[in-house]
Amino acid sequence: MSAAVPFTPNSRSPAESRVPSPESRNDGITRVDLAELIALRARAGKRGGARTRTLLIGGHLSVLRGRGMDYAESRIYQPGDDARNIDWRRTARSGKWHTKLFQVEREHSLLVLIDTHATMRFGTRVRYKSVAAARAAAWLAWTCVRAGDRVGAMAFGSVRTAVDPSAGTRGALAVLGALLRWDEQAGTAAEGSSEPLSAAIERARRMAPHGSQAWLLSDGWCMDASATAALARFARHVELRVAIPVDPLEQGPAPPGAYLFETASGKYRVDLSTAPARVQFRDRLAHGARSLATACDNASVPWTALATTDEPDATLAPLWRRRMRGPRT
Repeated sequence: MSAAVPFTPNSRSPAESRVPSPESRNDGITRVDLAELIALRARAGKRGGARTRTLLIGGHLSVLRGRGMDYAESRIYQPGDDARNIDWRRTARSGKWHTKLFQVEREHSLLVLIDTHATMRFGTRVRYKSVAAARAAAWLAWTCVRAGDRVGAMAFGSVRTAVDPSAGTRGALAVLGALLRWDEQAGTAAEGSSEPLSAAIERARRMAPHGSQAWLLSDGWCMDASATAALARFARHVELRVAIPVDPLEQGPAPPGAYLFETASGKYRVDLSTAPARVQFRDRLAHGARSLATACDNASVPWTALATTDEPDATLAPLWRRRMRGPRT
């Protein structure tokens, strides 16, 4: 798909919607609205689990055992155990040497991967896919820092840069500011600037610490032959989830009629007066999303569709709360 702005139907239909002016800026429809991203803080969720103790040390307990702040259990003393960890009370009661094990807290971080390709600047209902992705990223950022974790973001596609993970409100605001800048830069990027998804994932893998979390927000039009293998490798490195922004026209056939589409190369008319034409058009629009969904299934990566009409908390929260087996070593 080439870059597109919301279409304007030249025949009325029950599903006809208001189309914003392409010249509008920061309206939350065609452009990211920073105030709207900040307001999503009130809708941020909170994961279950241990209570967060500080902003820099997350309340997530590692499966590792070693010296740390929280006592985990005692077991029979084994040669090589640190004598300083002897459990004297358990030893006295049982008559056998016991040593204490401690639960180690590890700081968690989240990396959000944002697709800035021109295909994301498309929408026929409520907002562009790019704006829906930015709102989802903002909700993830606020939810992450509310749990005491660090959050960072990486743009790929038309814009290729990143924000290092940071904790607290400052970390979330850094990501939100980057989302606004990247959206503005993507709107003025040269036509044809692209980055294969596999290359973007490899960049993210070098940036994300092993065992951290990552969310990929992409419409799938950047898929390449190596993307499925890259997703599988990334999922072994981090706890990965994927949200696929989709337009309602990718989920169901358009109402009958003739439609005028505008792209960077000009305007063109599409005749969708017949049912086969509407189904074929829907399938063409949905090709990217279906390709990415199939790759996620093949790589055993959890994913969800994020419609441009959806609120991020309603769509992403179930996948956010889903218990993961964690990255494999």
